[in-house]
Amino acid sequence: MSSNAATAGYGSLQALMDDPDVEEIWVNGPSQVFAAVHGDHRLTSVVLGEGELESVVERLLDHAGRRLDRSMPFVDARLPDGSRLHVVIPPVTEDWALNIRKFVGLPANTLDELVKAGSLSPNAARFLDASVRVGTNIVVSGPVGAGKTTLLNCLASSIPARERVVTCEDTFELRPRLSDVVAMQCRPPNVEGRGELGLRSLVREALRMRPDRVVVGEVRGAEAFDMLVALNAGCGGLTSVHANTAREALRKLVTLPLLAGANIDRDFVSETVASLVDLVVFCERRPGTGRRWIREILAVGEQVGGRGTITAGTLFDRSAGDLAWTGESPRRTERYERAGIDISRLLREEGS
Repeated sequence: MSSNAATAGYGSLQALMDDPDVEEIWVNGPSQVFAAVHGDHRLTSVVLGEGELESVVERLLDHAGRRLDRSMPFVDARLPDGSRLHVVIPPVTEDWALNIRKFVGLPANTLDELVKAGSLSPNAARFLDASVRVGTNIVVSGPVGAGKTTLLNCLASSIPARERVVTCEDTFELRPRLSDVVAMQCRPPNVEGRGELGLRSLVREALRMRPDRVVVGEVRGAEAFDMLVALNAGCGGLTSVHANTAREALRKLVTLPLLAGANIDRDFVSETVASLVDLVVFCERRPGTGRRWIREILAVGEQVGGRGTITAGTLFDRSAGDLAWTGESPRRTERYERAGIDISRLLREEGS
């Protein structure tokens, strides 16, 4: 590769960025470049030239308006195409480390499209669509890369057109097909370390914008409680959280505000989650194939047991292969009844 080619765009990483099968790239120094393809990661043959890694990072951060030096040895940034960049440098690491999570666009925009892709069964899709339309509060959960943002976008697209929606995200990813949407994203601090706007600030600001629904891209800390406050203020809500199971997602909604230092009582948070969250949808990614699908849908109960354990029943799961109804019913059916929806019949319906 010529020196001009190596210094253009992503340099030696350009071919990986252009490859539609590559979902993520990480660099552990110039001679170790890995790529994730369909959920599996592999060492590539790419080797960066002397000083090339530093040069590529410098250009990418310049586009993003971010800086990196010994006083701030790690940085997150959003690239012009929507991809996410994370860089860590010495002395925190032994060598420069770079991660690019590529933005490949949302592969589905509606629940029907998820059904066509085999990620969701027809009757589960009808149930989720009805649940969003009547205003239930839904938490989407799953590990990294499981399709949480895609599902959140599809659920948001089922919100009735007459409602006003405010979305809050770290970076713009949600694109619900709605007419009245205000989209907000976080802002990092400037070079003086000032001006940062975190997710908590966005969620609080959203409440001043007269929303019917608040959609929070992902909760990781005390903003989980701000989301609950929004729900308690009468807004419907959708959000996502990293978790390895659906029930773990409920526990995280309780512990995140506490871990973030929020001065609130654990039992109070547990009771708030139990009273406000209606459904938890768990996404997963199949090893080896990279296929994403919905594994389980929980209906949250209003009872809180010992140690703040929140009761929940499984409505749909894949124990028999397809995402099938288990025979359970949601604990709260008043919203469906007011909308004229026979929830028992809806759950029993089997799609072709």
